[in-house]
Amino acid sequence: MISKIFKIILLLVLSYQTPVYSKSTSFNDFNSRDLSNYFSGIIAYENRDNSEALKYFNLSKVLLNSHDNYLKRYVNSLVLENKVAQAINVVKNNSKKSNADFFDAYVLLIIDSLKKNDFDKADIYLDQSLRFQEENRINLVIFETLKQYIYTFKNKKLLPNKKNFGNLSLIAEAFQRCHYNDQRTSSFFLNLINSQQGDYSRYIFFYINYLIQNNEFDQAKSVIDQIDYIGSTLLLTQTKSWIDNNKFKSFEKIFSCGNHNDIISEFLFLISNLYSSQDNFEKSNFYLNLSIYLNPKFEFNLSLVAENFFADGEYNKVKKIVRKFKETDEFYYWFRVKKEAQIIVKEQNYEKGTSHIESKFKNIEKPNPKMIFDLANFYKNSKNYELAIDNYSRLISSLEDTSVIKSDILYRRGGSYERLGNYEKSDEDLLHALRIRPNDAYVLNYLAYSWLERDYKIDEAMEMLKIAYDLKSNDPYIIDSIGWAYFLIDEYEEAEKYLKRAVELMPDDPIVNDHYGDILWKLDQKIQARYFWNSVLSFDDTEDDMRENINKKLITGLKSIQ
Repeated sequence: MISKIFKIILLLVLSYQTPVYSKSTSFNDFNSRDLSNYFSGIIAYENRDNSEALKYFNLSKVLLNSHDNYLKRYVNSLVLENKVAQAINVVKNNSKKSNADFFDAYVLLIIDSLKKNDFDKADIYLDQSLRFQEENRINLVIFETLKQYIYTFKNKKLLPNKKNFGNLSLIAEAFQRCHYNDQRTSSFFLNLINSQQGDYSRYIFFYINYLIQNNEFDQAKSVIDQIDYIGSTLLLTQTKSWIDNNKFKSFEKIFSCGNHNDIISEFLFLISNLYSSQDNFEKSNFYLNLSIYLNPKFEFNLSLVAENFFADGEYNKVKKIVRKFKETDEFYYWFRVKKEAQIIVKEQNYEKGTSHIESKFKNIEKPNPKMIFDLANFYKNSKNYELAIDNYSRLISSLEDTSVIKSDILYRRGGSYERLGNYEKSDEDLLHALRIRPNDAYVLNYLAYSWLERDYKIDEAMEMLKIAYDLKSNDPYIIDSIGWAYFLIDEYEEAEKYLKRAVELMPDDPIVNDHYGDILWKLDQKIQARYFWNSVLSFDDTEDDMRENINKKLITGLKSIQ
């Protein structure tokens, strides 16, 4: 809506042509058409349609020499459309002009120099970017880390007196030592992998890659044997598959510590993740495309590009990307199958999406447990709970009772039984999962909420929710559950505190808004209650039975469903 209003205003402005904008002059070398194209480009850019933005920006290039923000938007659009080489050339052609003076421009120039093995020039550009390092924390991390890497590439040793960014610095040092094959490389990777400060399982791949490139195949197998297919990430499942099938050359093809461009590519991938954690997806995609530009062989990173486009609803772009994943790499290919099925669901329906994934699954001669797990999850998400249960059961029988992944599968199967109304089986699975992992906040929450909905073991459910909340006090689903529990025991003031917070954390969730409307009604805030109930009707994912209840409540209040 805002963008439409913005466009109308711009059109009105542009329709009123002053002499300055109606003809070219020596002072302003552009006319109304250039300006119109530029503003149209801005609108497309703000709407995150970079392809459309480039069409208009390319028609208004005369502004390169006169408009400070033009180059930033133009370069950004080029990179986001994966035209990194063109973006670099645009920056280089304007690098002596003041309007090319921004941090990302220098990052592009540094990348170009590194790709050409010109470390001295990379150093010069890095020094020129110095004044931008304190614009934000990530700029500082980029500057200081690139400084360390360039020094190491030139001198084959670590930079003395370097700044410390915790595990980010540990990652950088691991790769630097790996680059010049320092004997302590293994210990640095292991310290990183075993860190309790976050999930660094991705670096298991790079550690294994290092071992293989040093012909330590038995050690590499020993490391990957500790990895479970079912509970592993896409990268690690494909890694395990390569090693299990003795495809050691697959590692050499995609990444080498000896190649400085591969290392910088991984660093840029890390920066992309940092921006993603801040919900700055545009900046995240920017650095992800730079990462792929430096190391296009590392196909795994394409999966993240696909996920980003999928989240933005750009399904044709997703289809184009995942086609690059071939059957020779079974888990990359399986990722393609899943993503194609998800797109079919979005564009058509669950039935056709299910048919697609089923047909591809049947063609796999020896499906891996990970694939069976994914298929079961797909069935569960499409509400084919019987088939989901069948496939979860195939996995559970083969797992040790102490297995963490068994707990997760029991949780999922228990949820499927609950949706079918088989509460005895559901409770059995969920309680079994808790015996394996007593402090699993999500299992505690699910079981407790199920009991609350059945008016069953209210006191015990309340205690479980309090434990879950202590474990995950910022999780909106758990906050909603404990708020709803207080509602059911008529402690409305206490319920309102939790449900208000849940709505703030998940403003577009139908159940949370419904719950908050109910508690407001009980607190005699009937106008506000109807506001939140009406919100539920506006959400696309509101189920039909909920819509029916909401419409009743809007007429007669809570009496209609009591």
